Amino acid sequence: MEKDSKNVFMEKYLTPIAVLVGAVIIAGAFIFGHPSAATGTAGAPGAAPAVKVNIKDVKTDGDPFIGNANAPVTLAFWFDYQCPFCKQFETTTGGQIYDTYVKTGKVKIVFKDFQFLGNDSTTDAEFARAMWEAYPDKFYEWYQAMFVAQDAEGDQGFGDLASVKTLTAKIQGVDVNKVTTLMTQNKAKYDTAIAADRDEAQKFGISGTPAMVIGTTMLSGAQPFATVAPLIDAQLKK
Repeated sequence: MEKDSKNVFMEKYLTPIAVLVGAVIIAGAFIFGHPSAATGTAGAPGAAPAVKVNIKDVKTDGDPFIGNANAPVTLAFWFDYQCPFCKQFETTTGGQIYDTYVKTGKVKIVFKDFQFLGNDSTTDAEFARAMWEAYPDKFYEWYQAMFVAQDAEGDQGFGDLASVKTLTAKIQGVDVNKVTTLMTQNKAKYDTAIAADRDEAQKFGISGTPAMVIGTTMLSGAQPFATVAPLIDAQLKK
């Protein structure tokens, strides 16, 4: 028996279209960012935030940073050590920003916590705070090593305290026991600072990682250098 024309049309046209749309949605999520577990949504890449943002309103005291403390441009960067999109950003755009703007004294990057991918995320953030307090000159080397070592997302694979201590021991000039002791002694203080960073992000309309504020612009997702650089250049001209 011949199929009616409606069924033929659906099989020939609608099904392939549905598959294509689904693939595009999945690809977009992979490229642009990781949603927050709290909100279940990731900000659209380059989308305007729900509220106005201004880097002048971002609290930066006490947070780890790289670059000249008095650099003309500050970039605030929210991330999670377990987030694969943060790794994607760090191993591509982040390195280019560092070479082009940070090393030349033009930009200061302030690292802001948005930890939401399990216990390892919190452990990593606490250890990072201790690293910054004990060895600020070694922090960025450690930070980069953390993303190189990142594997499975969340509480599996790299990222628990034992693995982070093993990684840290490979960084010359760092006493792992000193850092671990600081982490234990100052846990409450670090947890308060970590929570404050995330609360601040959400006030700026940030709902996932990675995300950043440059001037009066908020960007979400693993944005390419070609998107970030013009925003920095515009701030440098002011």
